[in-house]
Amino acid sequence: REVNKKKQITIYDISEEAGVSIATVSRVLNDSPKVSRKTKERVLDIIQASGYEPNAFARGLGTGSMKTIGILCADVADIYLANAVSYLERELRKEGFQTVLNCTGYSYEAKKDGVKRMENQRVDAIILVGSQYIEATERRNQYILDAAKQVPVMLVNGYLKGNNIYCILSEDKEMFFEVTGQLLDRGRKNIVFLMREESYSGRKKKEGYQAAYAERGLVYDPEMIIQFNEKIDKVKDLLIEFYQEHPQIDAVVATDDELAVGALKFALQSGIEIPEKMEVVGCNNSVLSISCYPELSSVDNMCEALCVTVVASLMRVLEGSEVPVRTMIASEFVARGTTNN
Repeated sequence: REVNKKKQITIYDISEEAGVSIATVSRVLNDSPKVSRKTKERVLDIIQASGYEPNAFARGLGTGSMKTIGILCADVADIYLANAVSYLERELRKEGFQTVLNCTGYSYEAKKDGVKRMENQRVDAIILVGSQYIEATERRNQYILDAAKQVPVMLVNGYLKGNNIYCILSEDKEMFFEVTGQLLDRGRKNIVFLMREESYSGRKKKEGYQAAYAERGLVYDPEMIIQFNEKIDKVKDLLIEFYQEHPQIDAVVATDDELAVGALKFALQSGIEIPEKMEVVGCNNSVLSISCYPELSSVDNMCEALCVTVVASLMRVLEGSEVPVRTMIASEFVARGTTNN
């Protein structure tokens, strides 16, 4: 026997049909005087015709009555993610918002469950910190698209195209293209690219590394791209073993400072002079970059600026204003003692 499953109508469906923001729909539900009579009548007609039943999210969105934002990150022990959470909470406090934090870990099911749990709490919006939440296929990203039908979703340095999703990103690909290109132009031809998981940001950084070789008519060795999600000492040990088979290494570009410091320890133990024989570049311009010797050259992906922009954009979304769905923040290269700049 065939069962007729009626599609659940969401606040997003109403806003799309009416041609207004979801915040405007919420104001209509709360009989706000800020909405014109003509718009209010159009939205109410659509609500009545659809049989839409508003929930707490929908009623609270335009009024600011909940004043709570959900923040998810994979691991607050990660320096970059910890800094981002701190900046976000600081900026949200300035706006009078509380936060609920959920550290989900890196597994797909845990991330999906974390977002679902946050949906079920009384939050005005969800902020996903880090590109680890963006999967390679649309099907695996559906959990984020579904969440955005209920509340605005802000992505910190991740990109996903979808309604009610707003992305603020660093120029990762461009910066790693520039940094790798500078190394190649100084004669470094055997550059190790050291990365962690295949996140959106990690893929963009790798694309920049690859593009720098292609731009110069050079071919990189695929074996020089190493994916290794471990701590400093294990990175050191990995590179010591790798160096036995690849003694031609003359530079390391890493997707975060922790990986780069592991490369520095490898060079020190192996008697390789930095930066004369090998140059090393990290990313995030974290406290680690000035806690080692030589001090580490690093890409500053402007974590604080990203988070300030995320909160400013979110406030405009909650006010019902038009907000760009994709905002790029320029990164900077900070040269220190591990490169010959």
